[in-house]
Order: sequence, then C-alpha cells, then structure tokens
Amino acid sequence: MIAVPITLTTASILGIMFVWLTARVISGRVRNESLIGDDGNPEMIFLIRTQGNFTEFVPIFLIILGLVELSGANGMALTIIAAVFVIARLLHVPGMAPDANLKYRQAGIIGSFTAIVAVSLYGLYITLT
Repeated sequence: MIAVPITLTTASILGIMFVWLTARVISGRVRNESLIGDDGNPEMIFLIRTQGNFTEFVPIFLIILGLVELSGANGMALTIIAAVFVIARLLHVPGMAPDANLKYRQAGIIGSFTAIVAVSLYGLYITLT
C-alpha cells in the first residue's frame, strides 16, 4: 500500500469543509425558498460562489500535493504548505458575504495562491533535480 498521510489528512479536512459549505447553501435555499440558482438574492449568490470557489481551488491543490508527496517530498514542508492552504480556505469563507470584510477574502486568496504555487514549484524542483 502506498501511504500519503499528508494528502489524506488534508483531503479529509477539506472534505469536511466542503460538506459544511454545502450545508450553508442548503440552509440558504430553505431560508430564501430558492430551489435552483440564486434567484438574484445576494446572500444566495455569495453562498453558492463560496462553495463554488472552494470546489475550483481544492482539486488542483490536492492533486499536486498528492503527486509531490508520492515523489518523496519533505513531510514537514508539505504539512506547512497544506496547513497554509486549509487556513486560507477557512479565511476565505467570512470574506464571501454581501457585507464581508474583504481582508478575509484577500488573505484567503493570497494564501491559496501561495500554497498552490509553493507545492507546484516544489513539484517542479523534484522533477528537475
């Protein structure tokens, strides 16, 4: 069996976050009586986009993280990169609301980009050395 404990732990945490974000969308649909789409409701737009943004960023990060881990990367370095990504995704959530403090959203996106670039560059480093 091939073990990828850092990727597995990160994916598990992000999986729980995904269910939480989905539950927020479902709750918003019930509260706003919006079965499909956003009905032009600002709250629904932000809830749906928060979940959508999560689903756009997480897969590429996990794929690269898993491949880099399989390639024998330093576990501590990968743990730090993964932690930055998870924290960034958590920060992004309160930044995605009609009345949100954009500093959270900015920190979330900067952290997400930083983690994706870091793990990608680490992958290239492993490949080229």
